[in-house]
Amino acid sequence: MNAISASESLHACLENVRRLDHDRFLTLIFAPAAKRARLIALYAFNAEIARVREAVSEPMLGQIRLQWWREAIEAIGRGEAAGHEAAIALGESFTAAELHGDKLVALIDARERDLEDEPLVDMDALEAYADATSATLMLLAGFALAGPRAAKALAAIRPAGIAYALTGLMRALPLHASQGRLYLPLDLMRAHEIDPHRIFAGEMSEGLRAAMKEITGRARAHLGEARRHAALVDRALLPALLPAALCDRYLSIMEAADFDAFHHSTEVPALVHQSRLAARKLLGRF
Repeated sequence: MNAISASESLHACLENVRRLDHDRFLTLIFAPAAKRARLIALYAFNAEIARVREAVSEPMLGQIRLQWWREAIEAIGRGEAAGHEAAIALGESFTAAELHGDKLVALIDARERDLEDEPLVDMDALEAYADATSATLMLLAGFALAGPRAAKALAAIRPAGIAYALTGLMRALPLHASQGRLYLPLDLMRAHEIDPHRIFAGEMSEGLRAAMKEITGRARAHLGEARRHAALVDRALLPALLPAALCDRYLSIMEAADFDAFHHSTEVPALVHQSRLAARKLLGRF
């Protein structure tokens, strides 16, 4: 018997999503009540593997944690979920056939990149990372809501997930810099003569502002691509894509001419986000 009950594990997962992934937390209310536990479990699982780098003192310990999650996903597929509230919630919310364990493991594999200190070589590598993490999670959320129908909307889901990840990585640049991490592609840093040590010291520069603008521009391009395929997204799938609806405001803040990533906040009041999400849900858009 699990030491934590199903209801206790789900409540703990909800609290972790609220604390660690507030944007997706705000979208939960727009999912059908019967499917909400699935999204809570998925988003809590993602929050756990996304923060492995921050939670360990050396890469090997991070590898051990990620391997534990691979084995946990395999156990859930056998009906043996235990040991962590997110694992229990996944096991309670999905059957083995519904779990898409291969994609969950792929999500874990993608997070190995977080344990490396070497920068991504170019924009293609950055977008591949965004695809493997954020877009995969968005697709899994789509499967949780609409089953196989989600695959038909991949042309919208994939760029929406990439846009959300690129936006989030730029918002998190000061946090990552404080941890000695950078998700700026190496070719952009060279092109704009960016000294990583200045970023780690919390110094904004025109070169960094230009590089960030290139990345936010790519985020907008992906967002536009996703919206061009919006007809593929039926209303059952919409809650999975709603996080992307929040990108516009974040991008506008970061694209301001005098934006300083280290001194200007990109936070948006929850009420503003909730109003936008409600409007987009009502219109059937993201």
